[in-house]
Amino acid sequence: MNKTLWPILLTLILSACGTTSGTPASVEDHTNDPTKTASAGQGKDGKGTDSKGVETAGIDGKAISGSAVDGKALDGSKGNFSGDPRKDPASPISKRSIFFDYDSFTVKDEYRPALEANAAYLQAKRDAKIIIQGNTDDRGSREYNLALGQKRAEAVRKALAVLGVAEAQLEAVSFGEEKPRTEGETEAAYADNRRADIVYSDE
Repeated sequence: MNKTLWPILLTLILSACGTTSGTPASVEDHTNDPTKTASAGQGKDGKGTDSKGVETAGIDGKAISGSAVDGKALDGSKGNFSGDPRKDPASPISKRSIFFDYDSFTVKDEYRPALEANAAYLQAKRDAKIIIQGNTDDRGSREYNLALGQKRAEAVRKALAVLGVAEAQLEAVSFGEEKPRTEGETEAAYADNRRADIVYSDE
């Protein structure tokens, strides 16, 4: 009799395992259909997720618009520029031209945020180096402009050194009037060419 009960009991146990009760399992959608993503949606913990399941919550728990994994925002545009703040136009570190008044090499206060951002980057990355390229407009002699361009580059170099950047990371050179950004003999062209450019050696 025991031999006939075992197959019946085994069949009942297997059929009971085949049916489960409770909440249905969630299915993750990988179709990149914008109507199926969690756009502006939040999970139970108040955090948003993008179409790839990447958490996009900020420090305060509010959803943000980008993913630190693929460098793209939820709308498909580039968001964090592959983690390099130098390539983010919204970051002050991307402002790397310091403009000067006519016949002057005084760094204006308005460029302090840009210089501080570049200084902080250089201090965080001690292997990074920059070349500061001094430029002038084409008024005056070539020799005078080379000297003025060097003074402008040196002024920026000294400002960064005061902000804590190691001297070994800084180099100042002058192009004088040889590398104009804007051609022409207008005040706008002259102003655009009176500058010092910060150029990173790895770019």
